[in-house]
Amino acid sequence: MTSNVPASKLAINGDRLWHSLMELAQIGATEKGGNCRLALTALDGAGRDLAVGWMKQAGLTIRVDQVGNIFGRRAGRDDSLAPVMTGSHIDTQPTGGKFDGCYGVLAGLEVMRCLQENNVQTEAPLELAIWTNEEGSRFVPVMMGSGVFAGKFTLDTALDARDLAGLSVRDELQAIGYAGSDAVGGRPIGAYFEAHIEQGPILEHEDKVIGVVTGSLGVRWYDVTVTGMEMHAGPTPMAIRKDALFAATHLMQEVIHLANDNQPHGRGTVGAVQIHPGSRNVIPGQVTFTADIRHQDEATLDRMDQRWRQACIDAQEKFGLQVQLTDIQYFKPTPFDPALVGMIREGAASAGLSHMDIVTGAGHDAVYIASVAPTAMIFVPCKDGISHNEIEDAKPEHLEAGGNVLLAAMLARAGRIG
Repeated sequence: MTSNVPASKLAINGDRLWHSLMELAQIGATEKGGNCRLALTALDGAGRDLAVGWMKQAGLTIRVDQVGNIFGRRAGRDDSLAPVMTGSHIDTQPTGGKFDGCYGVLAGLEVMRCLQENNVQTEAPLELAIWTNEEGSRFVPVMMGSGVFAGKFTLDTALDARDLAGLSVRDELQAIGYAGSDAVGGRPIGAYFEAHIEQGPILEHEDKVIGVVTGSLGVRWYDVTVTGMEMHAGPTPMAIRKDALFAATHLMQEVIHLANDNQPHGRGTVGAVQIHPGSRNVIPGQVTFTADIRHQDEATLDRMDQRWRQACIDAQEKFGLQVQLTDIQYFKPTPFDPALVGMIREGAASAGLSHMDIVTGAGHDAVYIASVAPTAMIFVPCKDGISHNEIEDAKPEHLEAGGNVLLAAMLARAGRIG
């Protein structure tokens, strides 16, 4: 039997999407209304079980790979074609919200439910993915499941990773029953769409319902150690001090200047600072801090990196201190597939939804998958741009709208035949 529902009338069930999000949020619920469902804990296992049960009810065939990535497949008329995939993650930060990642998984589930209920057949098969340990709050590296899938690091690197208690990914996958047998990676993907809350304030500020994500900012992370000499704060004249904090604050300001001088897409953040010895009447002898710089354009990010390195050299010479700069991580700027981006834009326009092009400043599984398959993302607003926080919130009507754009884009790519 094939569907008689015209494309313009086909829509996900927004109420069910909301109730599914709220039911999943009960697993690891926190007092402030958020979630603590760390990767590969028993709570993550319970969340996976709930989601997989829903996937099976929607007619999906389930496979699990060796790093615990879950794939639910809906057959197409031509199952030899590479599937059109959607997905995200359901692990959270220790003080996380109900929507980060979970929305992408459950919006994809609603697409599958809608197609099943309306007897819609696609030319290409469809798949829904749940990626392992996207957050990286319990195990590093971050975006672990998609990273191994895309060949960014090895399976053994992931499986041997340990948390602060010394427990390994390998053992914890076994403990929750998601140590799958499928090889990681090499699985064909014809296209990958990921729906997500924005995790920033732009859509809400611009009063837009849909963010058409054209790509991701490139990211460079550094650790900086400034070493001077701790001395007594009273007897030591200002002119002969080697104050590590004084020099470090100049460098911290340079991080912000770098971003401000490269707008609109420049970003600069100092997120963590440690001062030694940390005594009221002792001149700081050593300061360590983190630096995070980002930009959409690779050449601009390279220039920001060069300027930052030179600033560290200059500070060392100017203040007579030692400045050690350590590279921690680099993600290249990732443009998303123009054809898929166009399908999202058309889906929003056809539904009469306000929309705008936007770039993502956060890391997502989509950023890794973009290296092995055509990829694009759909953003919806979140209240006050707040995410990675228990008070993270989003409007049900916006979540529903994003799900319908996802439905339209997946059907456009997979080809509806009935």
